[in-house]
Amino acid sequence: MRLFFIIGIFLFTVMCLSAQITISGILDSTVSVRADADSEKVTAGLEEYANIRFQSRIQDRAVVHGAVNLIAASGDYALNLAGAGASIGDNFVAVLELERLYFRLRGEHIDMDAGLFRLPFGYGQIWSPCDFLNPKNPLKPDARPRAVMGAAFTWYPIDELKLLGFYTMPRDPFSNEGNGSSFGFSLDKHWEKASIQMLYSYETPDTGSANGIHRAGISLKADIEIGFVVDALYTYNYEAQTELDGLSLSVGADYSLIDGNLILLAAYLYNGENSSTAIDLPYKHNIYAGLTWRFSDFTNLSAALIMSLQDTSYTPLITFNHDLFQGAALTISVQAPFDNDSFIGVFCTARIRLRF
Repeated sequence: MRLFFIIGIFLFTVMCLSAQITISGILDSTVSVRADADSEKVTAGLEEYANIRFQSRIQDRAVVHGAVNLIAASGDYALNLAGAGASIGDNFVAVLELERLYFRLRGEHIDMDAGLFRLPFGYGQIWSPCDFLNPKNPLKPDARPRAVMGAAFTWYPIDELKLLGFYTMPRDPFSNEGNGSSFGFSLDKHWEKASIQMLYSYETPDTGSANGIHRAGISLKADIEIGFVVDALYTYNYEAQTELDGLSLSVGADYSLIDGNLILLAAYLYNGENSSTAIDLPYKHNIYAGLTWRFSDFTNLSAALIMSLQDTSYTPLITFNHDLFQGAALTISVQAPFDNDSFIGVFCTARIRLRF
């Protein structure tokens, strides 16, 4: 771990001396308190998290992007990092993680991305089934989306139309025969108040599927007084005899009133057992209802409820945000999940985010 850190700092310094590099990032200082109703225990954690991003332009034709995560944690946060190759200190654990590392070549109508980069799909706000490489989790709205190793070609034949072809390496990084890799394409078309995206992906056969996995999706959004979003992805796996359980469908709407100071947001998710969102979400029918009140340009308060209709479990969330000054924000959040009408506990966090 220490050798890797030294090598990384050395390479980064050499890049800074040999090219013009733009550096930016965030630093989060977070403290948490968790009260468990079953064990009647109260636990706490402290985390220092920095996401440092850098990019270097090569004339007007290429850009090199990179990002690293630096994490120091103790208490509850340290337990979450136990299996992440952490370096253990006297009263903390530390992790150095490469998050992004890729290049982009720019042409007149065609761009190419290759390396460790983000491949987002879908327009979903709360749940995004089409984003099958890293579906959203409303309980972790600030989570950084994971990157994938691969390549993508983007073609812009006309204005407001984008065609994307992509290939990703297998999820198992030690697979050297291409088993479990994915390739596919997407189409995005934008109008003044509406957009559509269509997606197809094929995952090559591996131990979990001898015939491979097909994914086809569509995502729609429209802004006509009320904003509407539909995001759906169907996953077909022959071995699993996929039928309706391969469907993940999200429908959402948002509306602002009182001069934009009050924002209402609601969403529904059908989550099939073999769908793209089933990994992190076990329930079939899910509802999200939330509102945000803007006290000023610097302060807002949000309240939301995430509920499963299958077993009546639900989680209320309250989040307070305040900009302390330019580049610094305070966020306080509280979650209190209930399961089958029984109280599970309370999870509170307070975070100061600095942008640089």
